[in-house]
Amino acid sequence: MPVISPFLFLKNKDLISENTKLNVSSRPNFKYFILNDFKALGLSHGVLTALESMGFEQPTPIQEQTIPILLADQSDFIGLAQTGTGKTAAFGLPLMELLEFDDRNTQALILAPTRELAQQIASQLDSFSQNLGKLKTVCVYGGASISTQISQLKRGAQIIVATPGRLIDLAERKAVHLDQLRYLILDEADEMLNMGFKEALDQILSFTPEDKLTWLFSATMPAEIRRIVKSYMHDPKEVKVNVAQRVNENIDHQFVITKASEKPAVLKRFLDFDMDLYGVIFCRTKRDTQSLAEILVEAGYPAEPLHGDLSQAQRDAVMKRFRSGMLRVLVATDVAARGIDVNNLTHVIHYALPNDAEYYTHRSGRTARAGRTGISLSLITKADRRKISYLESKLGITFNKAHIPNMEEISANRIARWAESLASFEADFKLPKEAINQAYAHLADFSREELIEKLVGRELSHLKDEPVKIENQDFDESSDRGSRSRRDGDENMVRFFIGVGLMDQFNKGKLLRLICDHSKLTSKDIGRISLQRMHSYFDVEADSVAKADAIKSLELDGRNVRVNRDDDNKARVGGKSGGGGKKKRKDNFRSSPRSGKGKKKRY
Repeated sequence: MPVISPFLFLKNKDLISENTKLNVSSRPNFKYFILNDFKALGLSHGVLTALESMGFEQPTPIQEQTIPILLADQSDFIGLAQTGTGKTAAFGLPLMELLEFDDRNTQALILAPTRELAQQIASQLDSFSQNLGKLKTVCVYGGASISTQISQLKRGAQIIVATPGRLIDLAERKAVHLDQLRYLILDEADEMLNMGFKEALDQILSFTPEDKLTWLFSATMPAEIRRIVKSYMHDPKEVKVNVAQRVNENIDHQFVITKASEKPAVLKRFLDFDMDLYGVIFCRTKRDTQSLAEILVEAGYPAEPLHGDLSQAQRDAVMKRFRSGMLRVLVATDVAARGIDVNNLTHVIHYALPNDAEYYTHRSGRTARAGRTGISLSLITKADRRKISYLESKLGITFNKAHIPNMEEISANRIARWAESLASFEADFKLPKEAINQAYAHLADFSREELIEKLVGRELSHLKDEPVKIENQDFDESSDRGSRSRRDGDENMVRFFIGVGLMDQFNKGKLLRLICDHSKLTSKDIGRISLQRMHSYFDVEADSVAKADAIKSLELDGRNVRVNRDDDNKARVGGKSGGGGKKKRKDNFRSSPRSGKGKKKRY
């Protein structure tokens, strides 16, 4: 028996809650619409026509469950869904039905964390309302002329889409008037908090009318969001859609292992091998973004950076070139890439893995949109093995090891494409006879093999191998420290314990420097290094044990770190002097000092 759940719509658009399961076959004359397309959601003809022209066909789960509630219930609302699931339409379409178009006062305020997302929302709202008459939306954000935005607001706008900082600037200049506000929408609320807008949100929420409705959309529900809900919202309805299913199933998650210094060369290999690669390369910092973009441009690749130091005009120009296909890749920071809406990206490349799973989800979600497939490629070092395992466990995905193309493979692939294109080429104009004669005169003495060699050589002349030798690597310990034969056995080595580990953001090189900087040991004295979560072990040549014994302890971030022979530990591992009872830590890769104060040292 089919069951209508969770809502039914009658032809008069009355909403019936499905608290008791209705047997449809027992009610043959019951007029209903099952919520399986936009026509059943109670939207007006003008909105449906706009959706059709925009290519919308089926509502996403967040749209299907949210729109009926927002249309029928005058209550606060919480929508939990991942980035890229269609949240803009989920709140934007009901707004089209609920606003009074004849009222020029600001009736709806939408807050977004970034300029790009704010622009994207405003653009979609304009498209939704294309058949509805006089609806005015103004988008305000930092980096653009505030005087121009003030002029736009003076002419009236039923909807304001804003970033928090710019809205407060305008409010302080008394350029926005929210006394008639009916709807406040917080989009990507968790991201606004991550970006430091907590105080700004509190300030904005405090000067909006008490009787407004607040709709909050977020991918996650951290404690700070719950605080906002408790302080500023009243008995909100809540919809949770696919919160556990964080990553698009059409994405192939790949990784390659390389040295940090070889990442630019490895990246070029993939760009050279796949001429159809069109995507976003994510870096952690603005400096890394700018530096990598400059490396690619200098090497002849159509790439540009996108980060917070660019003016709004520069950002708009970069995005225009990227969308038009003039650029193959965009090198971006996580914050700058929020709101990028390009549906046909083939790749997302993680030049450095992010520090938490949520950012990986947001990044990867830029590809495989609108039913397409895509590749999320991570360039990692051996120290990142733990991150890969964490992401697989946290997100329920599987990473596949990719192959770094070598120059022979790149050349063969390039020539195959070029030869196929050349063989199928037919001029759509009459070739000048004199030009043909000139070609014969210059080339007639060459054999077929010689001509092909010259053509191939010319086609591949710009491909130059990097001076470094790039090898496909695995997560095996044999290629880590300790490759010399004396390090393969333990007979001449003494094992030591040290109270720092992975959670302190140490890798083997960093730990080696720490040990050598605080002792008379050199790298030649130290053999195998094994990093654990809260402590590590390192082997020392028997002849150099006295140097290691002299360390006893060292200071890091205001706390004493214990160093001693491993056979002294017994049950002491993880004790107080080692810095570690078992502390529960958040599900991310960020680490803060376990005790003590002061700035974190860099090694």
